[in-house]
Amino acid sequence: MHTPDYRYYVESYLMNPLIAIEHIGRTVVKGIEELGFATVLLVQAVFWIFVGSFKKQPVRVSAVFLQMMQIGVAAVPIVAILSFAVGIMLAIQGIHTLRVFGAERQVVYGIALSVVREFGPLITGILVAGRTGSALAARIGTMRVSQEVDALKVMGINPVRYLVSPVLVAMLIMLPSLTFLANLAGLFGGAVFSVAELGMSFTAYADRCYSILTTDDLAQGLIKSLVFAVIIALVGVTNGFRVTGGAEGVGRSTTRSVVLSISFIVIADMIFTYFLNR
Repeated sequence: MHTPDYRYYVESYLMNPLIAIEHIGRTVVKGIEELGFATVLLVQAVFWIFVGSFKKQPVRVSAVFLQMMQIGVAAVPIVAILSFAVGIMLAIQGIHTLRVFGAERQVVYGIALSVVREFGPLITGILVAGRTGSALAARIGTMRVSQEVDALKVMGINPVRYLVSPVLVAMLIMLPSLTFLANLAGLFGGAVFSVAELGMSFTAYADRCYSILTTDDLAQGLIKSLVFAVIIALVGVTNGFRVTGGAEGVGRSTTRSVVLSISFIVIADMIFTYFLNR
């Protein structure tokens, strides 16, 4: 297999800047094209969710429940364990930092807001992107390479209705549910360390969390999780439908799906945090 000589490309760019400009232009055009393709998939998926029953091609409930099991139920243990660990780490760092000011008991304030607003939805989104986003890209990419997607069209089955709509519905249901679970696990992790380190009771910790958190704090995290759900679903199916190059292309698409999903989740989280906390 031919290995590209990257030094040659670098030297070419330095010698002729027009080559670099052309490469940037092609990349931008490809990105816009991919964004348009993802938008079309989203519109078609929503269309089949709401209109499929009227066209006698409804989104199958069994397919939605199957995706809910794979996306949500199977991810419960890892989400709970990692969120619990994040809660403990926040408590450790918070107590260590606040002890300088003699205010280590105020750590509950930081744990509660950080977990519910930020770390609950963010950890959940990243985990689901790694588990489900890659699986979506690999499954649809394999079907495309083996021409199963074309076979669906021949049988009169719309591929978007059959493959994308159930995933989108399941993702919109399960990601907020997993985020709520992550919030509870993270708060419990913070409680375990705070009780052991500061000597406060679980009741006092829970009462303080209850007095600190509001419905707006909870809604902020759940809104983020809905946006993350759309990102993960769209990036996964878009990369799957655009697979080329056989098995090697499926591997590239799977890796790209995970990287893009996590990148977009972090960027979206930053944007939402900025506007929701002004």
